[in-house]
Amino acid sequence: MVLLPFLCWRIRTIRARNRVTAEPVKRIGWMAALGQIVVGCVIAGGMLWAMGMMLESLGAYAPRAHAPGVGKALGRIIASVVMVPLFEEWLFRGILLGLWLKFARPFAACVGTSLFFAFVHFLKLPEGMTIADPASPLAGFELVGKVLFHFMNPQFFVTDFATLFFIGMMLAWARVRTGKLWFSIGLHAGWVLSFKAFNQFHETVSSHPLHPWGVGDSLRSGLFPLLTLVATAGICQFVLRRFEPGCGAPNRASR
Repeated sequence: MVLLPFLCWRIRTIRARNRVTAEPVKRIGWMAALGQIVVGCVIAGGMLWAMGMMLESLGAYAPRAHAPGVGKALGRIIASVVMVPLFEEWLFRGILLGLWLKFARPFAACVGTSLFFAFVHFLKLPEGMTIADPASPLAGFELVGKVLFHFMNPQFFVTDFATLFFIGMMLAWARVRTGKLWFSIGLHAGWVLSFKAFNQFHETVSSHPLHPWGVGDSLRSGLFPLLTLVATAGICQFVLRRFEPGCGAPNRASR
């Protein structure tokens, strides 16, 4: 993040030196942008919440005994619903994917950024693990080894990493299809809203037969969430046709 201004300055310098002109940006009106955000949020959030309700009916999740009130729960998650999609979409699908598209085909660029997107989400200690001596000179090496412990577990790739990778692919492909970040922001916001709201009021039943392959510790872990994402992608495939450049009546901002 600190070096991004220098990177942008270098790109402008190289373009000026090679006399490369930037492609004109096709803008859309704020109503169209808001519409893409709302539609994406409803699709992603609605599908994820419906899956959670289905899993609750199957006994894989149970209501929390001491769940917070609706107002308090919203207060806890509203900042994440707004800030996380805006920041991550700007960084991963805006800057990183935008740069990747300069030297790779769209599909390869989407795969590369999605692998990176999924990887960085697991750069943390697995639950239950601690550093023996945080003050030790070798504590950093111990930390890296335990962080990478995730990737030695085949179940992790099926139930966790694959889900985050598929989410990254959906967000990246939506950005490529629309040429904008608005629909991706909506999808991301819908997932964050349903994920955090559901976790506020429900807890996993670890003794259920679906655990841990069918459903993991949260709504983003397991085969059921992955299948739900596949169904969500099928819906988005039809919706994105209306948001692709050239579809619909031109708005004033793009004339």
